[in-house]
Amino acid sequence: MSLIQENLTVDSVNSVQQQAVALATTDENLNLIELLMKGGWIMIPIIFLLFLALVIFFERYITIRKASKTDSGLMSQIKSNVMSGRLDAAIAVCRSSNSALARMLQKGLARVGRPIKDIEGAIENAGKLEVSKLEKNINILGIVAGIAPMLGFVGTIFGVIQIFRDVEVAGGIDIGSVSGGLYVKMIASASGLTVGILAYIGYHVLNMMVERVILRMETDSVEFIDLLDEPGV
Repeated sequence: MSLIQENLTVDSVNSVQQQAVALATTDENLNLIELLMKGGWIMIPIIFLLFLALVIFFERYITIRKASKTDSGLMSQIKSNVMSGRLDAAIAVCRSSNSALARMLQKGLARVGRPIKDIEGAIENAGKLEVSKLEKNINILGIVAGIAPMLGFVGTIFGVIQIFRDVEVAGGIDIGSVSGGLYVKMIASASGLTVGILAYIGYHVLNMMVERVILRMETDSVEFIDLLDEPGV
């Protein structure tokens, strides 16, 4: 009789092990897309926000990188032309260089002969316009960073409400169903937080890049104003 009980015990252990292996295999076969889709309808706006953030980040990153490229010969050419009294040639150099700095200096060169304050004002206004072009749509990343986590929490809350509604209808608590339902609904929160963190990082990376471009533009514009203050110009 004890031998039979021992065999039954071994069979039960083997059965549990087989079920565990099958469950693990099922979990491994669950790919990322299927896992995300278990988060419910709230995943649709979260995925849209992720796509929007990626498009804005890479578009702005490429644009700012182009604007940050320094033309080492630009200031030297402008300086030599201005010192020689060839303002038209200096303006032509600015027009041939498709950069924010060149467009700023062109505004200043067009006002040479007027008071320095007027030239500084023209360069400053042109600089503000160029900076606004660089910062275009960057604030949307900040909005995404704030909205995405909240959407994730909303999705999780609605999921939890649905779980307890099902418990009420069933008239009892099934720990397996509740824990499994919570695991699925927490996907929305994790996804929202991930998108929010990525958007937050992208927002600050782009702002730091813009600040470096602004610093270089300010440095070169000060050098240009000092050039105009030199005797003989």
